[in-house]
Amino acid sequence: METSLLILFFYGVLHSFGPDHLVVIANFSIGKQSRSALLNVVLFALGHGLMLLLFAKLLTYYNLPLWLTASGDIIAASVIALMGAYLLYMAITDQVHFRQHMHNNQPHVHIWFGDAHQHDKKDQGSALALGALMGMGGVRGMLVTLGVVDMANLSLSLVFAFVAGVLVCFTLFGGAVLLFNRHVLTCQRNVRRAFACAGGVSLTTGLMLIAN
Repeated sequence: METSLLILFFYGVLHSFGPDHLVVIANFSIGKQSRSALLNVVLFALGHGLMLLLFAKLLTYYNLPLWLTASGDIIAASVIALMGAYLLYMAITDQVHFRQHMHNNQPHVHIWFGDAHQHDKKDQGSALALGALMGMGGVRGMLVTLGVVDMANLSLSLVFAFVAGVLVCFTLFGGAVLLFNRHVLTCQRNVRRAFACAGGVSLTTGLMLIAN
């Protein structure tokens, strides 16, 4: 059991280095406050791990058609491309807004899209759903890579070991994005350029994944 936990933990670390995963974390972290960004990262990793558990269980008992799991990758890649197109469009049309003020002698930044400045929870639901879609698409690769693990006995503890490994990388990368937010996103021009760059990278990554 301990060996399986370690294998899934380190697989989670390696798995999270995929460019599609890092692009998603960047999209959900750029311009966000630390608490909101951390919650997005945790929900994405949790959705990813739980969907891997569900489909790994199903594949041990049923020979699911390849198109079913492959559709997760295609949908997730399409979402990544659409996220990129949206960010790029908002940056080009100058609809990314920046405002800074002080809280307890500390600079506090608000970045929002469009006309209204709203605090909503849409990002959290999107992070969970996108993590689940990408987990659905990656389950066959996980089963091949982790043939030494008895997937028939895959439990929540093993899934959480995988999620913990994913979170190690995601948290470090997300922390780097938060430092970028704090030290670079300090004026409207930098904010616009950063979101244009993030949108372009996300759009390109999504289109490349769809093409492959």
